[in-house]
Amino acid sequence: MIKRIRYYIFLRDVLLMAVSAFGGAQAHFAMLIKIMVKKRGYLTEEELIELNALCQILPGPTSTQTITAIGFRIGGANLAYLTLLVWMLPAVAIMTTAAILVDSYQTKNLSLEFTRFIQPMAVGFVSYGAYIIASKVVTTRTAGGLMALSAIVTYFISKPIALPLVLIFAGTLTAFKYKKQIPEEKQKIKIKWGNFTLWALVLVTAAGLGAVTQDRFVLLFENFYRNGSLIFGGGQVLIPFLHTEFVEFKGFLTSEEFLSGFAMVQAVPGPVFSVSSFVGALSVREMGLGAQILGGFVAACGIFLPGTFLIFFVIRFWDDLKRYRVVRASLEGINAASAGMVAAAAFVLFQPIQNNVLNVSVIIGTFLMLTYTKIPPPFIILAGLLAGIFIPHI
Repeated sequence: MIKRIRYYIFLRDVLLMAVSAFGGAQAHFAMLIKIMVKKRGYLTEEELIELNALCQILPGPTSTQTITAIGFRIGGANLAYLTLLVWMLPAVAIMTTAAILVDSYQTKNLSLEFTRFIQPMAVGFVSYGAYIIASKVVTTRTAGGLMALSAIVTYFISKPIALPLVLIFAGTLTAFKYKKQIPEEKQKIKIKWGNFTLWALVLVTAAGLGAVTQDRFVLLFENFYRNGSLIFGGGQVLIPFLHTEFVEFKGFLTSEEFLSGFAMVQAVPGPVFSVSSFVGALSVREMGLGAQILGGFVAACGIFLPGTFLIFFVIRFWDDLKRYRVVRASLEGINAASAGMVAAAAFVLFQPIQNNVLNVSVIIGTFLMLTYTKIPPPFIILAGLLAGIFIPHI
């Protein structure tokens, strides 16, 4: 009974984040710190930072993998898959509905003026996440240098492959400091290949069935599953992949429709990868309303499952792997590089924002509220939305 109550509370926390977590993976990390660590104590800050860094090494949506991995640690695979559903469904439902409205009423020019404070607030959330990580992991000159190097490299090199390469480089560099780590009793690492095999089997089966049957929904699932297996770096990296395949190559969406969906997902809480539901629904619009709803869900399953399978594969032997001094030493570099990536993300998010006193004040105000007050993040976001509605545009 106690376990069930704890699982219920955890899923309720996940739902709270799903309907209030704006700003992408880095901003979600700040909310994970607030809710999962400080409020509930599901894991320590150090464990969350390690888990977040591990998820960044793997392809897929980082925040989704991190949240589902926490669920896996608390209650095993069943709770983890429930966590995935609870986390993704609100955003998926919103973006699928948006696609249906765009198709039915041609509302491409819907005003998102009321969300004008959300983007600078997201920068505040990301900056807070970078501050929290850096304060915990940057304890040596080496870590400080790697954080700075990571921030510079990931800011100027936008290629997805740069992210895992920077993490691997930083981890390899500090791994040479393994002699400073306290020896621990080693255990033989037992790798369970089930989830890796499942990931590969689904990939091959979907490709084969799609080629043979040419069924639109099978092909749709395969397209998104393949993209979800290749994307490093979060939702922003996903966008050019989807635009190339579904706008330029297949022509299922116009560029205007795609950009409308991209704009909308910025105002939707939860994972940015939910834009896949928008694309999936419009890709089968000629088949009717039911097909659009199914298309949105199929696309979401395709994009979210690969990263989920892969993190479940790795997390099973992660604790045993950490017993090795070389691995523990490498975490110094990996964590420092992760902090640099979050810092770089804050600068990248700030670039398209108009550089005026109001927006800078919103960024600083958000950061200060997160740092020095106990105001829950959802209320901070709600205040920003209300301000966008009631404060006249200057």
